Amino acid sequence: MSARIANFDSYEFRQALGRFATGVAIVTTIDPHTKAPLGLTISSFNSVSMDPPLVLWSLQNTSTLLDIFLKAERYNIHILTAEQMLLALEFSRGTQEERFSHIDFSYNEFGIPKLAEFCTAAYFECYNKSQYHEGDHHIMIGQVERCSHSDYMPLVFHAGTFDLTPNSPQKNDTK
Repeated sequence: MSARIANFDSYEFRQALGRFATGVAIVTTIDPHTKAPLGLTISSFNSVSMDPPLVLWSLQNTSTLLDIFLKAERYNIHILTAEQMLLALEFSRGTQEERFSHIDFSYNEFGIPKLAEFCTAAYFECYNKSQYHEGDHHIMIGQVERCSHSDYMPLVFHAGTFDLTPNSPQKNDTK
């Protein structure tokens, strides 16, 4: 048996997916040639397994960083707080140099950029375990080697925009 042909277009599909609220994260690694820090904003993060500890995220096939992340030995995933909308936007545009020019970061023991711990909701250091090409994205599976978390509220992405009030009533509430 095979899959049926979709009865919707890409716009309608994106709108339907947007009804599932997700967290927002920044993934970092280094350029293997220059050792410069690299990073990008994602909203496609999920747990896979507790034992071993695995997480996944996905990256568009058209990303200029795809080849680097496919070959990277390690990367770090930083779950952003509700106060970090501007940081999420900065890491989704501009040059790599601009993205790291005015943020507080260090390098972990493997030389991978790590945002300051005080400013993230959670943090995962990952070994790049496997990747799968599916459709217009690559699914990246990371084996978590280190993690930490804070009590900060996470930044939420919903219906194509950031939602700074994850505990607020529904936007369509007409009371």
